[in-house]
This record gives sequence, C-alpha cells and structure tokens, in this order.
Amino acid sequence: MRSCVRTASSLLQSWRARAVRPNGLPIPARSLEPSVLLARSYAQAYRAQSDLEKRISEIPMERFRNFCIVAHVDHGKSTLSDRLLELTGTIQPGGNKQILDKLDVERERGITVKAQTCTMIYNYKGDDYLLHLVDTPGHVDFRAEVSRSYASCGGALLLVDASQGVQAQTVANFYLAFSQGLTLVPVLNKVDLPHADIPRVLEQIKDTFEIDPDTAVLVSAKTGQNVAALLPTVVEQIPAPVGSLDAPLRLLLVDSWYDVYKGVILLVRIFDGQVKPGDTLRSFATGLKYIVGEVGIQYPDQTPQTVLRAGQVGYIHFNPGMKRSQEAKVGDTYTTVGSEKLVEPLPGFEEPKSMVFVAAFPTDQDKHEYLEESINQIILNDRSVTLQKESSDALGAGWRLGFLGTLHCSVFEDRLRQEHGANIIITPPSVPFKVVWKDGKESIITNPNEFPDQDIAHLKVQEVHEPYVLATITLPDEYLGEVIKLCESNRGEQKELTFFTATQVILKYDLPLSHLVDDFFGKLKGATKGYASLDYEDAGYHRSSIVKLNLLVNGAPVDAVSRVLHTSQVDRVGRSWVEKFKEHVDRQMFEVVIQAAVGRRIVARATIKPFRKDVLAKLHASDITRRRKLLEKQKEGRKKLRAVGSVVIEQEAFQKFLSK
Repeated sequence: MRSCVRTASSLLQSWRARAVRPNGLPIPARSLEPSVLLARSYAQAYRAQSDLEKRISEIPMERFRNFCIVAHVDHGKSTLSDRLLELTGTIQPGGNKQILDKLDVERERGITVKAQTCTMIYNYKGDDYLLHLVDTPGHVDFRAEVSRSYASCGGALLLVDASQGVQAQTVANFYLAFSQGLTLVPVLNKVDLPHADIPRVLEQIKDTFEIDPDTAVLVSAKTGQNVAALLPTVVEQIPAPVGSLDAPLRLLLVDSWYDVYKGVILLVRIFDGQVKPGDTLRSFATGLKYIVGEVGIQYPDQTPQTVLRAGQVGYIHFNPGMKRSQEAKVGDTYTTVGSEKLVEPLPGFEEPKSMVFVAAFPTDQDKHEYLEESINQIILNDRSVTLQKESSDALGAGWRLGFLGTLHCSVFEDRLRQEHGANIIITPPSVPFKVVWKDGKESIITNPNEFPDQDIAHLKVQEVHEPYVLATITLPDEYLGEVIKLCESNRGEQKELTFFTATQVILKYDLPLSHLVDDFFGKLKGATKGYASLDYEDAGYHRSSIVKLNLLVNGAPVDAVSRVLHTSQVDRVGRSWVEKFKEHVDRQMFEVVIQAAVGRRIVARATIKPFRKDVLAKLHASDITRRRKLLEKQKEGRKKLRAVGSVVIEQEAFQKFLSK
C-alpha cells in the first residue's frame, strides 16, 4: 500500500516538473495544487481547439454578420434557412427538411413556434465571414420571440411571398424592426410559382414600406433559385456588430431552454469582452453568481468552443447547472464577478403578458401528478405561459393557464398530447377583465369564477373594463363589405381604411379581445375564402358593460362552466349553452331543470323529463277519480325524490360540452 502511495506522489512530482504552457513557460506550482486542479475540472474539462474553432478565431469582428428572417406565417422562412445552411456547408444538401423546426408540432403544422438560431461560415471574395442566422416565428401570437431575436441582430431579411404579397404580419414585423434600427433587406420568395405576380408585389413593398424595389432579391427557397445571391447581399448591406474585445464582459440573455442533464441553457449575445469555461458570472437582474461550465455555438446543433468573443451569439450553461428557469430572465445582462461597477446593464425586454386564459383538468384524476409534471416540463421551454392551481367541484383539481393567444394555447395543448400522451379537458378561452371597485381599488380578474355576480356587482363595483386590440387586416377589395360587416358585428370600431394598391386594402379596427379569441380568425378566413390576413397589438382597456353568465342545474351553479360576456352576447350564448348541455345530461328519476342565468335573471331554460312508471297500467274501466288519485300520489313522490336527490352529471358530459 505504501509503495502505491510513493509511486503516485513521485508520478505527480515528475508531471509537475514537466508541466509547461503552450508558449514554453512553466506553469506555476500553485496552479498545479490538487485543490485548484479539482475546482477547474469541476467547471469544465480541458478542450483542445477544433479546426472549426481555429477557423472562427481568425475571423475579426468586422466580418461578423448577425441577421434574422422575418415574414408572415407560411411565407417560406424555414425553407430559406435550410437553403442558406446548405450553401454554407453547415448541413448536407437534400437531407432533413426544415432543420431549424425542432418541435413535432412545428413540423406537423408547418409553422415556426420558437425562434431557432444557427451559426454559419461563408467565404466571400477569399475572406471568411461568420454569419449568425435567426429563423423567427411568423404568427402574431409569437411576437415576443421576434422582438427578442431583434436584440441579437444587426439586420433582417424581410421576406414576402411573390404570390400572396404584403400581409398583415409583414407590416407589423417591418415597423417592429424599423423601430429597433435594424437594416432591412427585402426578399421576394416563391418567384417560381406560376401565379407569382412580381411587379405587383414590388410595387406593394415600395408603397407600404418606402423601400427601393430595385434592392429586393428575387429567390425561390424551394428550388434554390438565386438563393446564392442572398449571402453577398447580407455581407454587403447588413452592418457588423459593434463591441470591444478588451472591455469587461457584457452579455445579453436572449433566450433560454431547459436540458434534463445540463440545467437551463442560455442563448446569449456577447456585446463586450469574452467568456470561457471557468469564468464566474453575475446576473444584474437577480444578483446571483454562476460558474461557466461550457460555451459554444449552434452549428446547427450545440458545438462546444473554448471561448465566445464580442459580436458572437452562442449558448452557455453553468456547472453546477442553473436549476430554475425563473432565474434566466430574458433581457438580463451578465458580467464577470468584480466588473459589476464597470459595466452598464443593457436595456432589458418586457416580459410577455398573457392575454388568453383557459382552465385545464385531467380526464382521470389519478393522472393529476403526471400531468402537472408534463405541464411544468413544457413551461421550462416556454417562459410566456403562466400557471396557477385551480379546483372545480365538477371536474376536480386542475390548473389555470395563461397564453399569448389562441394559437399559442392550441400548440401547447398539442405538445401535451403528442410529447406526453396527456388526456385533458380544456375550458373555453377567457380574457382578463379590469374591475374598478367603489372604494377606488382596481383588480385584474382572469378566472370567470372570481368575477363578481350581478347581485354583488351593483353594490360594490363602480365599472368594468375589457381589453381591446388594434387589429390590422389586409384583404382583397372584393371582400371589403363582408369584412366590415364581420368587424361591426363583433363590436369593432373602425380606425383606418387604406388602399395600398388598386386591389389590396389595409383595414384597422379596434376590437374587443374576447371576440377575437372566439374564433374571429376562422370567421375572417371563411368570409374572404382564405385571402385575408390578420395582425393585432394591445390597445389597452376600454370601459364596457360586462356580466357573468352562469349555468344552473336544478338551481345550483356549475362552477366549471361560467363565462364573462358583454351584455349583447348573453341571450345568444345562454340559449346555445342550455341546448348543448341538455344533449349530454342523462335522464334522472326526477325532473332536471337546466338554466342560463345572469344574477337572478334567467336567460334560457330547458327541462329534461324524468323516467316515469306507468301507474295507470293496472286500471281498466275505472272512474276518473281513481286515476287522478294515483297520478297525484306519483307527483307527491316525485317532489320528495327531488328534494332529497341530487343530479349526478357524469364527467363525460362536461368533456363533450366543453369540446369544440
């Protein structure tokens, strides 16, 4: 045993004697102490520079380009990203389609839900350029992802479909990018389609955005036509990032996601200095310290590096890992410990606000814990979902979830079902209402069950406000009458009507959010045969006449089914509710009365007749008084039964009633 110890110590001494740095100088003895070596290996094992990293290290910051692709939904962003990755040799051509769409639901629906990033190396005129690409979502619900992406970029490719032309989301993304000072490069996609109208779309770009149509690049992402001309345009037109390698580290947290083994992984943009494994960083927002475990770039998957420099966008994770995704506040600034007073934090982002709320309940209460775990796992990678516990007498324990919009809610539900095999009941979407009480206090109510009933409201509530949105609708002029009729029937107020070409109209309306989440988009597509597009932004709260509609079964309210509505909708919704619920409730031994009520006012009523024994079957030619006596006796028995019996409504009835 002693000889083994002596051998180990003699080996350590001989290794210390031979230990030298790459420049030939010996490593100080203090750095080779076992405690120091252990601390360093805990953060990150030594990693030799790869050929890729050597190539990146020779590229100066003047040859970095950070850009994103923004467009309306389904204009071909992800396909164009694939072509650019193939051209730069980042992925093999002809392989997996839409490489940056990583979620099953993204591939299935053909939409981008989460902004995805990738680094590329492009050789232009004999020089290597480091390009960083962000493929952003196109749907209005994921606007927060787009605005986050802009913070890490110096420019954007404004992609327009050559057959559909400028759409609502194109307009919204243009103004968002323009307000942040990004350099915009117009790109026309799908020019190979037989019904592509290039002159008309170029004219739209000129009229709507005041961009010179001669600067537009005409491409077909699907066939690869002229995509090669796009990269030189990016290099020449989009500016290089600004920053200093010698200044103290300053990095911005752009996005985060959760890894089971590594903890929270941060996507960061380095503004000044550099970061490498073993560095100790401090967050300005939380004040917490972390030791960097690994740094790297997305190429297209996570590729570890020995250092990230100013101007680069890459990922970092800590060792020990960051366990709680709540600590990763998007828009936060990080710097090395000791440099806090030398660094000015970068202006942060606003946290996205939930605008649509639903209640979710497991179909089987035994699966409650499993479903809670599944929901928490998805929320780790989707910071914009809010979650709080809720319970219902009818449906048991569940959760109230807040989303950015109805598509966001639908995607979340699909992910729960596909990735976790969950069986859930989702209530109809509701929106937050602002209640101003007579004592001057204000409160935002997201749960219809907490909304004051009519009896209490007139005593304690001064006024109720509901959220409105400014909706921008682009459509062909032939459908203008139908769309105006649709907006007016949904309590809309017209703000603007512009013909931006001879046949295309931009219509702006202030609409109540509660109507927008009630399948307004589906009705709009139906009225315009799919040619209209919609974008919206928050327009604050407006005072309104709002009441709570309850569903009563034999006089008792059903807590899982209550809605907060404008008074103009109460009669229509009440009647349809009663008829629909009646279909799913089983007959009982006594009469069941279903009512829709606002306070004490009954809006609609339906009666389910009881099972009835034929008490007159044994009578033949008896007199009328005998018959009447038996019927009266039966009626008295029914009253007693109704007084002591309670209506048993199967959970399946609620599932069918709440299903669309």
